[in-house]
Amino acid sequence: MLTSVQDQGLIKQQVFIDGQWCDSISGDKYDVTNPATLDAIASLPYCSASDCAAAVEAADKALASWRLWPAKKRAQVLRKWADLILAHQQDLAVILTVEQGKPLAEAQGEIAYGASYAEWFGEQAKRIDGDLIPAPDGNKRIMCIKQPVGVVACITPWNFPNAMLARKIAPALAAGCTVVCKPSEETPLSALAIAELAQRAGIPDGVINLVIGDVPAIGEVLTQHEKIAKLTFTGSTKVGKQLLAQCASTVKRTSMELGGNAPFVVFADADIDAAVQGLLVCKFRNAGQTCVCANRILVHSSIHDVFVEKLVAATQALRLGNGLDQGVDVGPLISQAAVAKVDGLVQEALAQGAELKCGGRRQGDSQFYQPTVLTQCHEQMRIFKQEIFGPVAAIYRFDDDEQALAMANNSEYGLASYFYTRDLSRTFKFSEALQYGIVGVNEGIISNEMAPFGGIKQSGSGKEGSKYGIEDYLSLKYICLGL
Repeated sequence: MLTSVQDQGLIKQQVFIDGQWCDSISGDKYDVTNPATLDAIASLPYCSASDCAAAVEAADKALASWRLWPAKKRAQVLRKWADLILAHQQDLAVILTVEQGKPLAEAQGEIAYGASYAEWFGEQAKRIDGDLIPAPDGNKRIMCIKQPVGVVACITPWNFPNAMLARKIAPALAAGCTVVCKPSEETPLSALAIAELAQRAGIPDGVINLVIGDVPAIGEVLTQHEKIAKLTFTGSTKVGKQLLAQCASTVKRTSMELGGNAPFVVFADADIDAAVQGLLVCKFRNAGQTCVCANRILVHSSIHDVFVEKLVAATQALRLGNGLDQGVDVGPLISQAAVAKVDGLVQEALAQGAELKCGGRRQGDSQFYQPTVLTQCHEQMRIFKQEIFGPVAAIYRFDDDEQALAMANNSEYGLASYFYTRDLSRTFKFSEALQYGIVGVNEGIISNEMAPFGGIKQSGSGKEGSKYGIEDYLSLKYICLGL
């Protein structure tokens, strides 16, 4: 539990506003629970609109000086933040596992992943370049410069509570913006811990602010406050649409990383063993609770039975349990509601003709759901159309490339997609025809700080990571100079 954290200063039970650790104005609190044991692990402030407004004012006050810091100086402090995150990787991983449930090895990987964004965008701060454009006559000069958009609101989910926040804070700070962050109420301790490390790294008071609590009230402040220039959100498409509508009245800039429904296509010429291993890490990582998880596994009929046999054997070998225990591969789901949703999709698919190959049920009244493989699935099932967000592999047959493409693109979502083949021509043609922002070819893990992460269609807008990721936090200004 949290008693094993070596640096107890990382365990914060207050929110962070203007460089100060504080309780909510009302004094209200709520409990955070461990999804593996269902025990309460912390009692945290339950913030209101007033707390959030105070955080916005602090960020606006800090913006005046932070935006004027030289890019090299911002880069240095972000690199120090990254180094401190890595230096405390084990403690941060324990905090993450205790509040979120994922296996400790996965949590350690997430901490490194989050630190990579602080490092990467610190370097990108020094590469915010402008232009001199040829003018229409000799008496003018056209100059374009890039400036920070202003105060940024960051709303992040519970499935990657460290990395998703770092992926938003780092480019914002690199660009010269300040932030007001609302991490998930279910997993706030990871966010508060990296805020503590940001303060130790020398990031000035008010540049980073974190509030948790009353979701509708905080959301209204972040979408309506005139001093918020941009909102960046990672979460469900349903909530993303609500936030977009709320931001419209003040015409805020937005970037949205929303839901997914990733196809995972295995062609007849694929390396079957490689495809099975790629699917295991893509599907069952974080108990299937990622927006880029394989959601619909499309397998060519000629290799279907062999693929299923190998996948079932590999799935049955996965160990379900508390993420702090050694050898655990799959942890609990985040809530009882999440378990009920996953089981509902499975039971409905079985009633509609799917065949259960392994798993298919929860463990008692816990939040653990067995890694599951279903075959004989079809496109009319709800499990085909909805994001599962659980450890369930639903398998569908196809007979040719055209059918595979039609099935893969048959979704309102367009975040991540995957396929396995050894055909070079198919690699190019299928990659270009897939209606997704991200394509993994013979690879089940596609996200890193150097690559642009983001979707199309109802999976959102904007990119996170890569050299493109900082652009969402910059405004382009044209200056016409008369000589």
